[in-house]
Amino acid sequence: MRLATMIRLFALFSTFLLAMAAPAPRESWDWPVTPRPSIVRAFDPPAVPWGSGHRGVDLDVAVGSTVHAPADGTVIYAGMLVNRQVISILHRDGVRSTFEPVEPVVTKGQEVRQGDIVATVLEGHSPGALHWGAKLGPKHYVDPLSMLSVTMVLKPW
Repeated sequence: MRLATMIRLFALFSTFLLAMAAPAPRESWDWPVTPRPSIVRAFDPPAVPWGSGHRGVDLDVAVGSTVHAPADGTVIYAGMLVNRQVISILHRDGVRSTFEPVEPVVTKGQEVRQGDIVATVLEGHSPGALHWGAKLGPKHYVDPLSMLSVTMVLKPW
């Protein structure tokens, strides 16, 4: 094999390995309710998957408020889970958003676009009326606030 061919193969293989190792780019999410709500209870992940903690944020919104898809995705669950109505959306970057307690207005398998109405808030969660979660896998929760679009404003000195 000629040296030039070996270098091209190495470059191609290296590019492939870097692409496989690079983390998926994160989408910029929007708030799921408007106007922007107060946070009643913050994200507090458990030290171990089975430990106590708060695997999302509680938003102070009125019962009956509409819930919007924070980013484009596919509804992977919409219905009763144990004792409350839940909706879960799998987004293109692999992060899953969850909302409870809600009355879904979408169905499993439905594609949603950022800003689409997906549910209305039901009674049954305290503190705050809406629990908003985000997860990367079955036991890997992330702070949904970290997914939000951020507008940075630089001020002069």
